[in-house]
Amino acid sequence: MPEIVSQTGRLRELLQTPRAAGASIGFVPTMGALHAGHARLLEVARRQNQFLAASIFVNPLQFDRPEDLDTYPRTWEQDLRLCRDCGVDLIFAPTPELLYPRQQLTFVESPSLAAHLCGRFRPGHFRGVATVVLKLLNLVQPNRAYFGRKDAQQLAIIRRMALDLDLPVEIVPVPTVREPDGLALSSRNLRLTPPQRVLAPLLYRSLRAAAEAIDAGETSVPVIRQRALAVLSPCPAESVEYFEIVDPETLVPLDRVAAPVLIAAALWLGATRLIDNLSWPATSD
Repeated sequence: MPEIVSQTGRLRELLQTPRAAGASIGFVPTMGALHAGHARLLEVARRQNQFLAASIFVNPLQFDRPEDLDTYPRTWEQDLRLCRDCGVDLIFAPTPELLYPRQQLTFVESPSLAAHLCGRFRPGHFRGVATVVLKLLNLVQPNRAYFGRKDAQQLAIIRRMALDLDLPVEIVPVPTVREPDGLALSSRNLRLTPPQRVLAPLLYRSLRAAAEAIDAGETSVPVIRQRALAVLSPCPAESVEYFEIVDPETLVPLDRVAAPVLIAAALWLGATRLIDNLSWPATSD
């Protein structure tokens, strides 16, 4: 069973042993409600490191909608079992009072990378994500930290944060894990009603339609978007928050495809917001 730690002093104490032995430390930060996508992150990290740490912390700083924080699923016992089965050595499970013992006056921001896609509709969200990730990386000080490609904008911001702030950690991207019908695994999927679950795979199919249009030689983003949105026509009106084709490094929306791109979209089904993306051409990992 993993060692469960809630205090920073004890965390640093337990990490001294593998660090002194020269073991590489892998780290997977999570907000709990773990599923097979998290298991993939943990499995990759377990293979690549001698010691594996994970965190479970629902970060209030990144919720732009208070109701989302209140309703975020908490599945502690299930999370412990998954961590145990994936060979996690240590779980850091702090309280909000521990990580934010006083009013937070210092934040990490990447305004240009947060200006588009999800950041356009979730003001302050990525500031909260980057701030808590930096805090966790400072506390754990891993050799490698693992993040899923499903959250492409988050991954881009964290990668750039590590680069710009000279963090001594390798940020390792891990491919999206999907259901057999293509729906990307997410803790939010638990909120879908049966009719919404039937519609949810259309998000991935719309991304595939865009990639197939590019494969066929189409370069006009408005034309590609129109073909993709046709796939989403069975969804309720106004359910598509965005469907963009962007530069994979800067995340700036493009008018024409002339190089590798990121195809990204967000879809509302009732009160549940789904996001997904594909790289074109497809990445090898």
